[in-house]
Amino acid sequence: MKKLFLLVTLVTITAAAQLQRVEPPFWYAGMKNPELQILFYGKNIAENAVTVSNKIVITNVQKTENPNYLFVTIDTKNVAAQDLVFTFYKGKKVSFTKNYSLKNRRANSSQRKSYDASDVIYLLMPDRFANGNPNNDSTPDTTEKANRSNPSGRHGGDIAGILKNLDYIQQLGATAIWATPLCEDNDARGSYHGYGQSDVYKIDSRYGTNEDYLKLSAELHKRGMKNILDYVTNHWGWQHWMYKDLPTYDWVHQFPGYSQSNYRMTTQFDPNASDIDRKNCVDGWFVPSMPDLNQSNPLVLNYLIQNAIWWIEYADLDGFRVDTYSYNDKIGIAKWTKAITDEYPYFNIAGEVWMHDQAQMAYWQKDSKIGAIDSYNSYLPTVMDFTLHDAFGSIFNEDEAQWDKGMIKAYDNFTNDFLYPNPNSILTFIENHDTARFNETYKGDFSKYRMGLTMIATIRGIPQLYYGSEIGMMGDKGKGDGDIRHDFPGGWNGDANNAFTASGRTPEQSKFFDFTSKLLQWRKTNDVVHFGKMKHYIPENNVYVYFRYNDKQSVMVVINNSGKPQTFKTARFGESIGNYKMGKDVLDGKSINLQNEMTIAPKSVLILELQ
Repeated sequence: MKKLFLLVTLVTITAAAQLQRVEPPFWYAGMKNPELQILFYGKNIAENAVTVSNKIVITNVQKTENPNYLFVTIDTKNVAAQDLVFTFYKGKKVSFTKNYSLKNRRANSSQRKSYDASDVIYLLMPDRFANGNPNNDSTPDTTEKANRSNPSGRHGGDIAGILKNLDYIQQLGATAIWATPLCEDNDARGSYHGYGQSDVYKIDSRYGTNEDYLKLSAELHKRGMKNILDYVTNHWGWQHWMYKDLPTYDWVHQFPGYSQSNYRMTTQFDPNASDIDRKNCVDGWFVPSMPDLNQSNPLVLNYLIQNAIWWIEYADLDGFRVDTYSYNDKIGIAKWTKAITDEYPYFNIAGEVWMHDQAQMAYWQKDSKIGAIDSYNSYLPTVMDFTLHDAFGSIFNEDEAQWDKGMIKAYDNFTNDFLYPNPNSILTFIENHDTARFNETYKGDFSKYRMGLTMIATIRGIPQLYYGSEIGMMGDKGKGDGDIRHDFPGGWNGDANNAFTASGRTPEQSKFFDFTSKLLQWRKTNDVVHFGKMKHYIPENNVYVYFRYNDKQSVMVVINNSGKPQTFKTARFGESIGNYKMGKDVLDGKSINLQNEMTIAPKSVLILELQ
């Protein structure tokens, strides 16, 4: 008995020494794509041959120049959920075995409904939102420890903090959460943003556990809300375990040595671009601490596809936002996107395409006619409306109407909607975690916030709100990113101001919150501003008027960006007003006669349900 125990112990120790990682750690039966490529990692593991139990077919075993990796592909077609055993051996001698599970998928997993224009997305940075569990602020397995006094340090926010404040987010009127990356980022400093991931199968221990993330999804779904994961395909962090022992030299882009991206994303489609400029954009690293992944390497691409699908199944996700989408190898990222949406036909993915021209952004949306000129289809359902954001940076300070200033900037943005194959699937926002704070730009002017939020809540597309906007939070990007990512007041024990509660908000915070909540709660139940058509009118005297309408309902939006009251005849809008006589303002409940003239106060909005 003692000998048997020792033998088992020795085999276990040997296996642990030879096999350090298996990714994906498990998989799911019944996937549309039955091919599963499993990464086995351990010291000289490629010296082994491998078999698998239960009559499962191994279709390929791929070795690389690094003997510590073995990529084993199995066929799961018509294979039920079950436990498998992989056996590794040299000659006739078994080196070790590894159990592997194929799990059952959730019912109708492939048909899951994603976020769309009926949603309002609440973007938050977990480290800066709320600290629900102070015990995980610093953890033994991560390098950077908590230091709330450092604007670029770890402040302690976590998944428990998000869970604690779901009532607040729901009360606000948001229907989906987009949290910046939650996977482990083990950089020695500046790791709080999460975009330099060191393990893409593991939630950062300072945020909680994988199980905590599952709980977040489940709690959101109980409330009829959605969970959007911030996915990064372009790069990892330099502390990623795989970067320390690359499977292949070309797993990341090497020149050799370091070369930084020129950030000129136009080279992706510019017919006149030089090869070297295109290469430096796509293959150059975003920053020195973020190795640039090579999506043209089939092993890399498949790893990223399977990792994304694993998170969808494991965490029951409702969508992705993809960071730095247009910096990826464009053929590779299109294959990645198509693989996800082939498996989940209704799954939405929003790509960060930070460009300043509508045609250039439209190039990246699925089935783009502009992309087709280049024989290209990204398969990306949603792009982010950065041109509208550009307008938001100045528009509300331009009180006097001019040919190219004031509300004409908003109008001109929407005149280019013909370029998009699906204008209703565009993500709109007044700010995000990378941009100047809207309320900082406009010095906390509530009237200008009302105009900006009204617009993204009532135009076409999917509105996104950045945490803190709704309480008037400010921050100067010129002082560094930490200043636009302040801790949410009340998220930490001992905070003097708790803006998560009505009683804890200052009068100024309440003014912002109450307006935001009223507007978004109204929007939540109004299909006409989700999917209705849009008709707008050339601004006059800095007053922008547009309608959202369908066969049953019509909403008239009036935004006076002028510093003076404006009176105008309604006859100009007769084709949209039609037989409607009155309009009920959703913000104050007052009824307005639509027959002759309307007057609107300076720097104000009207949202009228036509009656």
